[in-house]
Amino acid sequence: MISISADFDPVHKGHEELIKKAKEIADKKGSEVVIYMNKGYSANHAPFFTPFEAREEMALALGADKVIAIEGLHHRLILSYSVPIRLAKMHEDGVTDYITAADISLNQVKSYAQRFIDEGSFLGMPQDFPNRNVIRWYAINEFLSKKFNRKIDFHLIPEVTSPRKISGRFIRKDILKNNLVISDDIKKLLPKTTIEILEREIDNGTIPGKRNMKVLKHKMNTYSRSSLANIAYLNGKVINKIVEGRFYKEDEESIWASFRRADYGPVMTRLAATCIEEEVRKEEVLKLMRDYEEKGVIPSEQNVDKIIERAWYVAEEVDKGVSAKEANEKFRKKHDLKLNPLMTLEAGLNLTKFEAKKVHEGLDANVFIDKDNKISCEIKEKKIKIKTNLKLPSKEVTYLRYILDSRYIPVSGELIKNKRNDYRVKITIHNY
Repeated sequence: MISISADFDPVHKGHEELIKKAKEIADKKGSEVVIYMNKGYSANHAPFFTPFEAREEMALALGADKVIAIEGLHHRLILSYSVPIRLAKMHEDGVTDYITAADISLNQVKSYAQRFIDEGSFLGMPQDFPNRNVIRWYAINEFLSKKFNRKIDFHLIPEVTSPRKISGRFIRKDILKNNLVISDDIKKLLPKTTIEILEREIDNGTIPGKRNMKVLKHKMNTYSRSSLANIAYLNGKVINKIVEGRFYKEDEESIWASFRRADYGPVMTRLAATCIEEEVRKEEVLKLMRDYEEKGVIPSEQNVDKIIERAWYVAEEVDKGVSAKEANEKFRKKHDLKLNPLMTLEAGLNLTKFEAKKVHEGLDANVFIDKDNKISCEIKEKKIKIKTNLKLPSKEVTYLRYILDSRYIPVSGELIKNKRNDYRVKITIHNY
């Protein structure tokens, strides 16, 4: 099988060249061209402009033999985790060759990828890398070759730059700007079959696909900090910016502004907003990651245990007076560390006599970062809702803060009593 993996939103002449190259290789090998096409949400965590069925039709019209839907990943996982899963599926399906486009050579891709291959981690790819996603795919294919005892052959073709460099984002933006009319300039970037299908879908009202802004705005306007803390890819800073930005109305820009104020870039903003809209909880993401870890698809340097170990190591080093930045760098270079992070902590809290009479052991104590940037909890009992700061040693504060800001490791709290009969919160860090 000769494969291409893409959003194809919509299929343009750059995609057409990919399919032509794939067919050329397929004809020589007596194989078929298979498109692994994202469904549901794009690889960049956005709703699709063009419906899946229309994109599938566009690809088949240009000569692809089959389209396989990739669904359920891009509203839950960042690319460093979703790409290994997609590539592993290709290996399992028997894909032999992978076709993509880049404006750098394969040797340059290999050179950029080597650092990540050596480290065995595909997180933190620098923003200034050219063709970052191609580099990521190449590096992860090298990693998976050890699991599957073979490599998928990579083929690069030049990106189409005439009459201009083609971008699906540019095409979508221009069509929207022209009130869903495909201009003559944009038609030059699209195969004839794509134009026909796009115009049909526009007439049918299926383009453009959109977020459910009503649901998103409702949740961002009404969810408490403790409720937002359970949503994947939200850290304490962005949660507080969401609450500070209320109340959101019809101005979509105000929502994105809250994420920008929390230093979220466009890709992470789309993922976080999608998680709010779809109610993707940290527990759900963690269990998905664990499932693929067990299958050997996720590199050990990216697994959940390593994230927890990093948080504990940094907390220990910071407690010794080392800066968090230096501690993170030290952890990245160390191997075979024998760490035993605490998975349960006990925190003190302040309750008035009235509050103490209204609560009991076993109640949930939802842990979150409050507006003053302190670790707090919320306890609910019938009509009573209690919010209070938690008391922890400084090392445990640093550790727990890292965990809470990990964006996908769930933390739960439960009200307990100590030997002196004082109420405390037992905090559990979940790694399943």
